[in-house]
Amino acid sequence: MLLEVVRETLMIAGFVFAMMVVVEYLNVVTRGGWQKSVCATRWRQYSTASALGAIPGCLGAFTNVTFYTHGVLSFGALVAGMIATSGDEAFVMFAMFPGKAILLVGVLLVVGFVTGALTDRLSGVDAAEMSEKCARLEIHEEHFTDLFRPADIWAHLRRCSLQRGVLLIVLAVFAFALLSGEVGEDEPSWVRMTSLVVSLAGLFVTATVPEHFLEEHLWNHVARVHLPRILLWTFGALLLITFGTHYLQVENWVRSGPLVVLLIACLMGLIPQSGPHLVFVTLFAQGMIPFSILLASSIVQDGHGMLPLLAHSRRDFFRVKGINFAVGLAVGLVGHLLKF
Repeated sequence: MLLEVVRETLMIAGFVFAMMVVVEYLNVVTRGGWQKSVCATRWRQYSTASALGAIPGCLGAFTNVTFYTHGVLSFGALVAGMIATSGDEAFVMFAMFPGKAILLVGVLLVVGFVTGALTDRLSGVDAAEMSEKCARLEIHEEHFTDLFRPADIWAHLRRCSLQRGVLLIVLAVFAFALLSGEVGEDEPSWVRMTSLVVSLAGLFVTATVPEHFLEEHLWNHVARVHLPRILLWTFGALLLITFGTHYLQVENWVRSGPLVVLLIACLMGLIPQSGPHLVFVTLFAQGMIPFSILLASSIVQDGHGMLPLLAHSRRDFFRVKGINFAVGLAVGLVGHLLKF
């Protein structure tokens, strides 16, 4: 059982790491255009904030907080974005059950959009004032014209830094493990192929980007901050569920008290940190909790995307968390009554 846990952990963590490298690259390449799209109308704000929140990882949530603190997003739009956010756990869900993960993201987008609009309407947000703030917004464009330069691959490899070398080795080993069947042997072939394509894309990004981008975005942000936490939380959650199911009959405990599990899931979602939600992701992947509990947990939790808001306003932090908790619990109860 321990060996299976290790293999599944490496499969998930490898996919997460490679995917985060690619997403980080795409996010930085396209930066600068999001602000213009946000400012058009209140409805554009809700949809854009929700879409940013739905991006796996924390950058979309951080962007939403930045927009809010600069007056670009209304409070309701911030709520919408945080409901749609699943943090780093989104990568894990796409690795473990991609079909249901897509459905979950779709539901979160709808719930976030509706909740954001209702929040602003009930709090009496002035649309005209928001539009005026958007019109005064100063956009600082950053140019990354040297991100896509395949011709520099040989130069990067010849003068390979320690950080680039470590990232290339990790991604190459993961790709080789997928090809050899050492990792993901029990997964469907399309899952292994998807993971392989993502890992190869991650290799390309790591080999072509300039040193500054690699150090600041891929090494300091993805490798040092996200990967260890994902690796440890995934292993811990899988180990807990695997041995707990075998020795403690966790499945019977979960099925005997779904409302208690729902409340625990929502309470744990209040923690502004990626990781605890992985327990419920794993429980759902193993068929031990219904979709409604996973949905409720996803509504309340937002990874660590809310942490920057604490520096701006603790009151707004708790307001967002309170609204998301109430919505998550309500949606979970409705789902429990409808048996989904």
